[in-house]
Amino acid sequence: MIRVTVDSIRVSLLTQHRVVVLREAESRRYLPIWIGAFEADAIALAMQGHEPQRPMTHDLLKSVFSELGATISHIVINDIQDSTFFARIVVEQGSHTIEIDSRPSDAIALAVRADAPIYVETHVFEAAGVLFDEEETTAADEQPMSAARPSASMAETDEPDADTSADEGLSLFRDFINTLDIDDDEKNKGKKQ
Repeated sequence: MIRVTVDSIRVSLLTQHRVVVLREAESRRYLPIWIGAFEADAIALAMQGHEPQRPMTHDLLKSVFSELGATISHIVINDIQDSTFFARIVVEQGSHTIEIDSRPSDAIALAVRADAPIYVETHVFEAAGVLFDEEETTAADEQPMSAARPSASMAETDEPDADTSADEGLSLFRDFINTLDIDDDEKNKGKKQ
């Protein structure tokens, strides 16, 4: 498994779809996952340290685990099938380890609240990871209104005969990533009026 952190939540300027971008701890490799607007807000609020007046769903789930004497050990994005990601929440309760099936967005929202590590299975990164080139990232950082482009190809898999329908789906995913506004929040703060 590969340890990742939540790099950012992005919004497509064209479609208003949200994507959570996970970054491999020791490299420039990213894993973008489409998520719903409510889940994006839940992750963003937790990352910014905002405490809601009343518990949101993910806060409630964290409280339930706590009241039952369980701790969230980690979450893992464990599979991708037909461009759909799958995740598991790994919970420790006494001497028992419990794995709970989850959508990645919910698992990430819970992990951010519980300060639990986030992992991605190697084959998921190989299938859907995006490598940002240093030159492209630097150019994007210098031009606040331009979007950084992922390299032309996704991380290669060990299998020479990759499924063409998966490639087409990932191609659409790459196109979506290219429409994202990935300016840093710091750069945008100075421009707001």
